[in-house]
Amino acid sequence: MPELRSGTRRGGRAPPPAAAVIPSWKPRARAAKKPGPAAAVAAGIGQRVRTRAGARRPAAKSRPRARSAKGRLVLVNEDDGKGEEEERVSEQSKEVVVVEEEEKRGGGRRKRGEELVKEDVWGKEIMGDESGGLSANRAAAKEEEGSTAPFPERVQVGGSPVYKIERRLGKGGFGQVFVGRRVSGGSERATGAGALEVAIKFEHRSSKGCNYGPPYEWQVYSALGGTHGVPKVHYKGRQGDYYVMVMDMLGPSLWDAWNSSGQAMSSEMVACIGVESISILEKMHSKGYVHGDVKPENFLFGQPSTPQEKKLYLVDLGLATRWKDTASTQHVEYDQRPDVFRGTVRYASVHAHLGRTASRRDDLESLAYTLIFLHRGRLPWQGFQGDNKSFLVCKKKMATSPEILCCFCPPPFKQFLELVVNMKFDEEPNYSKLISLFDGLIGPNPATRPINTDGAQKILCQVGQKRGRLTIDEEDEGHLKKKIRLGVPATQWISVYNARLPMKQRYHYNVADARVAQHVERGNEDGLLISCVASCSNLWALIMDAGTGFTSQVYELSPLFLHKDWIMEQWEKNYFISSIAGANNGSSLVVMSKGTPYTQQSYKVSESFPFKWINKKWKEGFHVTSMATSGSRWGVVMSRNAGFSDQVVELDFLYPSEGIHRRWDNGYRITSVAATWDQAALILSVPKRKPGDETQETLRTSAFPSAHVKDKWAKNLYLAAVCYGRTVS
Repeated sequence: MPELRSGTRRGGRAPPPAAAVIPSWKPRARAAKKPGPAAAVAAGIGQRVRTRAGARRPAAKSRPRARSAKGRLVLVNEDDGKGEEEERVSEQSKEVVVVEEEEKRGGGRRKRGEELVKEDVWGKEIMGDESGGLSANRAAAKEEEGSTAPFPERVQVGGSPVYKIERRLGKGGFGQVFVGRRVSGGSERATGAGALEVAIKFEHRSSKGCNYGPPYEWQVYSALGGTHGVPKVHYKGRQGDYYVMVMDMLGPSLWDAWNSSGQAMSSEMVACIGVESISILEKMHSKGYVHGDVKPENFLFGQPSTPQEKKLYLVDLGLATRWKDTASTQHVEYDQRPDVFRGTVRYASVHAHLGRTASRRDDLESLAYTLIFLHRGRLPWQGFQGDNKSFLVCKKKMATSPEILCCFCPPPFKQFLELVVNMKFDEEPNYSKLISLFDGLIGPNPATRPINTDGAQKILCQVGQKRGRLTIDEEDEGHLKKKIRLGVPATQWISVYNARLPMKQRYHYNVADARVAQHVERGNEDGLLISCVASCSNLWALIMDAGTGFTSQVYELSPLFLHKDWIMEQWEKNYFISSIAGANNGSSLVVMSKGTPYTQQSYKVSESFPFKWINKKWKEGFHVTSMATSGSRWGVVMSRNAGFSDQVVELDFLYPSEGIHRRWDNGYRITSVAATWDQAALILSVPKRKPGDETQETLRTSAFPSAHVKDKWAKNLYLAAVCYGRTVS
């Protein structure tokens, strides 16, 4: 069991599909007036936001950083997972102003203590928007296409000779590249500042990449240009409306070569590409950068009929980022922002899809997909279309095992993929090990190899042949046990336990609708209130305890997922949502309590995980206090005055084990969990008031963890959150 260590923290966000509403039936509520007939609800249209406000407070200006922590944190896996979940919150407020934010257009109207605010929230949130082999940031490319500024016929920047602009070579996410021919002077050399022909890249000053002056790519080329496998920039400057960069002219890309060879490459050719690409990435990583968009289109050969024609180069550094902090020289901090995607959908790592901070492992995972594509001619996730393409591709990547993906490839491809997808965020790759995997596929004489592999040979020589030729069986038997991503998608119960002073807690699971009232009433008679609820197979799980701090509680079983009218009615009575659960049939169980610390509350139902909305509400001083799912729909409740100083999201198509441990190390604790058939989401928060014992443990089990709960009680660990849904076995 890992021990909690001290550290600092950060923030997080994410994507998914549709839902259903079952026929109307009479809701049942306890200790509250029965609501009127449920209003008809249109299923699967847009995203809905409801807000309940108390005496208004200014939004929090910023969320303080986390404190160091003590206590132990344990994460245990027992089986599979799927489903729905819920969580609870804290205490209450005074004045009542009800705010309803809806997706319609128009102004707002006021009636005595009720205010209607209308807000557009229709757009679906997706992780990426790219297609097959194109780079991300397509919006920027469209900006340039729409630009009316013509490209200059001649170019002279930064003390360069005058170049005449000829044919276009290609177009990237932010710029376009043309052939430039020197007007006078120059030499017949293929490369260098004096070359007769050069490649000239133009970026319009209004493009997204030039918001703050010269393109960011210039900085990267300044740091990397001329190193092994990276072309040298000879001149750069601004001319008219364009930023201009003059660099060596190169030859065809791997994509071109793959097409010209009948969309098939030999094992030796792909292996040579692999080892040389690893050597180029090693050199780039040694300078503190990750490329961020490794794919066949970005690897170019030298010019044909020149000494460089068999040499490989990596271009397009516009998405490169630093993995090493410039000031501290330490690895950059881990984070997850599910609404941010950088790269190309087909080849991006799953971490890039999920919005995690880029690190060296991501370049290597993209390289693995690139090599498998060049060898097989196709990847299993090609062909997805639509706004949620990136979501579907990421889901498919995580569900496709290395055995299936590499079934038509020689063993080294599978070994390479297994190694790189199981790397930790800040792990240093063993480049010589990765290169040596392909030894058996490459001819012994470097002179006869289809491409130049000098860079790979240098790496092997630097570490010595003995170390460089270790096999996966000799060194990586222990490495694979890390299982950062190895595993089979499953559906399981996820349960979270917090250290508490001894108290009475009771659980019920597999509860049918008709028996909910019976269990709740009996618990109330014993002084227990509901702390969290969940659902599995349209049956409910109830957790009741004596430590909620609530003074009064009502609940409703509804055929609607988060019944708006009933919730607003309870808001007016000073009740706040303290826990929610949703069933696959579209129904929900909503628990509202008095005695919480909340002063304002808002909720949203969305077809995908609503990270953008969560991030917006964070800036307004709200924090997530409950979550649930119904089928593929998400319901998220956010409250003001929730008692947290910071909050982040961990979202995954399997289970974000590594992210949870990193957050724990930085003082965060899981405060909400929910899961659909496809994804699991965990909200982790830094409490303003540090608990005396910060111990937190999690379990994943195929059945409700009844036996485990009793074991935890013996250690004064009590159920704090539970849900059923997607994990990994």
